[in-house]
This record gives sequence, structure tokens and C-alpha cells, in this order.
Amino acid sequence: MSTARDVMQPNPECVRTEETAADAARKMARLGVGALPICGKDNKVKGVVTDRDLVIKVVAQGRDAGTFPAGDLNQQEAVTIGADDSSEEALRLMSAHQIRRLPVIDQQRLVGIIAVSDLARNVPEPRVGDLMEALSAS
Repeated sequence: MSTARDVMQPNPECVRTEETAADAARKMARLGVGALPICGKDNKVKGVVTDRDLVIKVVAQGRDAGTFPAGDLNQQEAVTIGADDSSEEALRLMSAHQIRRLPVIDQQRLVGIIAVSDLARNVPEPRVGDLMEALSAS
């Protein structure tokens, strides 16, 4: 059975809590991604910000993305997985929380991120189908 470490994308960038929503948007554009982990000064994952969060919580509210703190874009408590946990556990967490990206931690530090596409390449197809069904219900 594969682990989260086996299927994750290593060395993800994160947006710092003290950076701005505009900084997050620029990083997403540069990296070609739709989500970034939010990390505090202690390098621990505080949440995940998505491009949708930027639109709904900043742009649509008429806020200034250049001054709006990225740390204020946190959802609830961050859902993470340990690097040595199974890929099946990653699948379960993503289904249960209806999330498309899952930060991977090792000793509370961000070491990777798992996207649905990572699981699709590494987990049996019926299980990934269950995840897709859970995500489309949200």
C-alpha cells in the first residue's frame, strides 16, 4: 500500500499568513495552481486558500487584495495528512471533507500536497470514483 509521501507533490510553496491576498494570487499564477497552503511564521499549515476563495472573499466583497491578509483567508482548521499515512487514508480524508487538495505534513511541517489527480494516478479507479462522487455532491 502506498503512503501519502509516495503520491504527493513534494516541496509545495505556501503563502504566509502575513502576506496578502494579492501575493497569494500572484503565486498561484506563477505556479499554475488553483490552491496554496497557508503557513504561519512557525511554518505550520494554518489552512488552504483557493482561487475561488480569492474571488468570493476578496474581489466580490470589494476588498483590496493588496492589503487583505492571506491569513484571513483560512477556512476552518486545516485538514492535513501525515507523510507516512496511507494513500487510502488520503482518499478517505478528501472524500469526508470534500476537498480537492490535501497538505502533507511531517512532524507538523509542510512537506507536500496531494491533489485528486495524484490519487487518480496511484489508487485503484473505483476508489477515486468514490472521491469524485463525494466532491460533486458539494
